[in-house]
Amino acid sequence: MNHSIAFRTIVIKEIFRFIRIWPQTLLPPAITTALYFLIFGKLIGDRIGTINGASYMDYIVPGVVLMSVISHSYANVVSSFYSTKFQHNIEELLVAPVPNWVILAGYVSGGIVRGLMVGFVVGLIARVFDDVAVQNWWITLSVAFLTATLFAMAGFINAVLAESFDDISIIPNFVLTPLSYLGGVFYSVTMLPDIWQTISIANPILYMVNAFRYGFIGVTDIDIQLAFIMTGGFITVLALFSLYLLHKGTGIKN
Repeated sequence: MNHSIAFRTIVIKEIFRFIRIWPQTLLPPAITTALYFLIFGKLIGDRIGTINGASYMDYIVPGVVLMSVISHSYANVVSSFYSTKFQHNIEELLVAPVPNWVILAGYVSGGIVRGLMVGFVVGLIARVFDDVAVQNWWITLSVAFLTATLFAMAGFINAVLAESFDDISIIPNFVLTPLSYLGGVFYSVTMLPDIWQTISIANPILYMVNAFRYGFIGVTDIDIQLAFIMTGGFITVLALFSLYLLHKGTGIKN
């Protein structure tokens, strides 16, 4: 059976959902990152100097862009799928001949599109403040896509397990945001004391940020191959877990 119609329907619905409210989904990250670049990049960056041979502004641009991709790919899926549960629209999908993998792929694809669109907007804002140029487009785009995929799936799992609107804000506020800020966005991990370097190695976002930064400016603290392997591994695990939750009907059929 051809499930492309169901997949396209979910993806189109997800894309139009956040485009219709673009002042809430695309404009705020542009304003926030402009402040990041102005305060950290320009005002503070000139006093910091260089990190690993790159100006501080060049150094933080990739991290800020990827941080936007992470937060918005996650937010799009967790809010959309939980709203579908809350409004009982999920029942329409459950009774339709749509396999679980199509449901997962549709919602995750919507999150990927929003994450990449926000990343593109943030990248344009960065060009206003800095003339940093991408050195390796293949690595940059690959890391952005894989990162958006990973956190879109994480948002899906959060939405499935959430029992209230409060539950969909706990992970972003108390897990995702700290991991992002401690993932080497604004500093090099080599600047930390040894014990904190060891702790930072356990942060998966550190690998994604450094791989993305390598694609941008050719600077990294982490082995690039390891970053791709870890990201791919996390995506596989989360995808299997998401399909398991859908198969069991956890948080959906009860």
